[in-house]
Amino acid sequence: MFSVSEFAPQFPAARETLLLFERLQPPPRLVVCGAGHVGASLAKLAAFTGYQTTLIDDRPDFLKRERFPEAQIDLMVTEDWTTTLCDAIGNGRGVSVAVVTRGHNEDEKCMQAVVRAGPDYVGLIGSKRRTTIVIDRLRESGVTEEQLRNIHAPIGLDIGAVSPEEVALAIMAEIIAARRGMSGGSLSAWRRKT
Repeated sequence: MFSVSEFAPQFPAARETLLLFERLQPPPRLVVCGAGHVGASLAKLAAFTGYQTTLIDDRPDFLKRERFPEAQIDLMVTEDWTTTLCDAIGNGRGVSVAVVTRGHNEDEKCMQAVVRAGPDYVGLIGSKRRTTIVIDRLRESGVTEEQLRNIHAPIGLDIGAVSPEEVALAIMAEIIAARRGMSGGSLSAWRRKT
């Protein structure tokens, strides 16, 4: 909130006028590639935290509506990761993408499409070794260094996650932190002096 008089001193009547601005925008979106244990948990957590979520997999049995009754979760079975991802990501604004598929080949297919679509956030699950292999292959295929720098790999904050639900929480925390422009560090500023 601010006074118009700060910006328009030449209008005496405006000195008592206050303007209120409210930013209207659609809910944030998350595209999850892979509906295995982590992907399923991530889609449910994202929907719970207010994200319109698209869950994509090439295995129809993993995308049964009874597994995902939440209205905020759209289910997409794909035979072509590139086309499906481009449709799901759209112009990339307000979109985060988490690639949590079952293997290198699927990861690479997804990442080829995702990095070129340019969503606000791109994350890839896997060990450092596994993610390095995929990123090196992307580099060899012509993906730019700037596009590669925007990839969060391995995806998620380091919270010591073990279970699929904990991994989903670590991923969602990083996505929210990135969306809000935060580091994802601890809020504890107070330390007892000894």
